[in-house]
Amino acid sequence: MSKTLIRGARVLGGEPQDVLIDGETVAATARQGEIDWSGTGLGAEGAEVVEAGGKVLLPGLVDLHTHLREPGREDSETVLTGTRAAASGGYTAVFAMANTFPVADTAGVVEQVWRLGREHGYCDVRPIGAVTVGLEGRKLAELGAMHESAAGVTVFSDDGKCVDDAVIMRRALEYVKAFGGVVAQHAQEPRLTEGAQMNEGVVSAELGLGGWPAVAEESIIARDVLLAEHVGSRVHICHLSTAGSVEIVRWAKSRGIDVTAEVTPHHLLLTDEMVRTYDPVYKVNPPLRTERDVRALREALADGTIDIVATDHAPHPHEDKDCEWAAAAMGMVGLETALSVVQATMVDTGLLDWAGVADRMSLAPARIGRATGHGRPVSAGEPANLTLLDTAYRGQVDPAGFASRSRNTPYAGRELPGRVTHTWLRGKATLVDGKLT
Repeated sequence: MSKTLIRGARVLGGEPQDVLIDGETVAATARQGEIDWSGTGLGAEGAEVVEAGGKVLLPGLVDLHTHLREPGREDSETVLTGTRAAASGGYTAVFAMANTFPVADTAGVVEQVWRLGREHGYCDVRPIGAVTVGLEGRKLAELGAMHESAAGVTVFSDDGKCVDDAVIMRRALEYVKAFGGVVAQHAQEPRLTEGAQMNEGVVSAELGLGGWPAVAEESIIARDVLLAEHVGSRVHICHLSTAGSVEIVRWAKSRGIDVTAEVTPHHLLLTDEMVRTYDPVYKVNPPLRTERDVRALREALADGTIDIVATDHAPHPHEDKDCEWAAAAMGMVGLETALSVVQATMVDTGLLDWAGVADRMSLAPARIGRATGHGRPVSAGEPANLTLLDTAYRGQVDPAGFASRSRNTPYAGRELPGRVTHTWLRGKATLVDGKLT
């Protein structure tokens, strides 16, 4: 079994330590100089040495909201290219959304995605099953069969569409409760967002673009937390984006309702002011909101009201974004820039420390999605799913260097801090010195 000695890493941003990987697990950790790794017994003889030089070592990141597009839209992304992008961004596990072609609403399709992830080996792929057949919102999909399949599905979502029928949503919550699953809701009341192009507010009025009101998100969240309380089940809110949504989730948690929520990196950084450029790269669902919303989201992530950061990595081919605003697809890629954006918005601003980042981007998403072996402490006996980050790095984002098949990033040319240099999946390096293995 191979050994790797990571020398002088700041585990969760703390004091420098040496971390020894032996095979698939962390064999030992110690402050620098405490142990002679070349001695007898458990040692590092023959180990490959990675000089961390004070870089931050985190548990491998877990993304609860990724679009890998395969099967059906391989022109945008594949499981291979998407997991390579994930490894580049420091991720060791991703949850693949169900809005593929065909939709992941049967055991056969989720097993296909799961097996593709296992074959490629850059990170673990956990398929998310659709809540309803064909994402049509009319009939429950094969929730039990998907859970019992080899893929072991625990998270279900019609993301891209809202489960707007309250009866269907209630039935889904009741069904997944039997095996500890969770329904992840795309909170968007469809009648309130017909023809919507961007956040409803001052900017949309000035630009003459159809407005997407905050209440379209907030009304669904309010309904669903009450349904979850009534049923006694778990509900997860995808890509929460408004200050009002934060208050509803905070209230629900104060009542003991089993609700969790995520925020995307782009909603932590960008505002609807960017839409003044009419550049479709800023067109996303839910839309970019106001500066007030951004501040509320950051504060809620810091105090734990929002549980996790999830990328909503949404790749699109060039032609779907290089067009007029109204015709452009919604979505942004995010796996390869997420940690940098979180450093810029949360760590460098003093809102979170690195232990907090590890919780919001690894421990908590793994717990919500039941991703066994991920989101574990960096300590002896734990799986060696690890990410090494050079926090001192500053550089401009260059989409040409992305591992993703798509380039629709809102950060092209923007300077962001931090760079993932190494990623290990069960002790195997998938990224070394910033290059995929």
